[in-house]
Amino acid sequence: MGESAAVRVRGAEKAFGRAAVLRGVDLDLAWGETLCLMGANGSGKTTLLKIVATIAKPDAGEVFIGGVDARRDGAKARRLIGAALHDPLLYDDLTARENMRFFCRMYGLDDADGRAERVSALMGMSEHLDKRASAMSHGMKKRFGIARALLHDPAVLLLDEPETGLDADAVALLDKAIAGGDCESGARRAVIMTTHDRDRARRLGDKVATLSNGRLEAPERGGGMRE
Repeated sequence: MGESAAVRVRGAEKAFGRAAVLRGVDLDLAWGETLCLMGANGSGKTTLLKIVATIAKPDAGEVFIGGVDARRDGAKARRLIGAALHDPLLYDDLTARENMRFFCRMYGLDDADGRAERVSALMGMSEHLDKRASAMSHGMKKRFGIARALLHDPAVLLLDEPETGLDADAVALLDKAIAGGDCESGARRAVIMTTHDRDRARRLGDKVATLSNGRLEAPERGGGMRE
């Protein structure tokens, strides 16, 4: 990925009507770092993740993913990103395996079944691959949503409160996946994760930062669970 930062945000602003959500947010994340992002409900954490994921556009500011200008070349930036937000992005009338095959086609990936089995095993869901999404519990869908985000071995992983709705075993598997380290490309995966659990943030994150009043406070150092 060269010498560029994994994620670089400069002056990101976003408002909904007259309500300013982000006010000139700057963010830097190096390859191999995990940033845990905290803040009250409505503080803009999800909005910031969506902007980094290129799902939403900022009203002002710049976003670079691995040196790629996300506003000018969103398709190239998205190939570097895996995102598991509140919606697991699974089609209810398809099985988990069929969902994975669909997303592999979207990314132009080969060995769809092999990839589906690998990422499902990471989240402890191999035995449920042939279950329809409509028959899954919320926690099961959440696990498969995280697996889907890992399907193309992204260099940058974005997770929005991923532990919500997961049992203790699933949280342990998630933490192991976050700490996993290298991508197939050789890059050290960078992770941005929102959470309300400060102890968890300090344990998992190399950096812990808080969004407040639309601004990102200076990050503190965390423990960082990288292998």
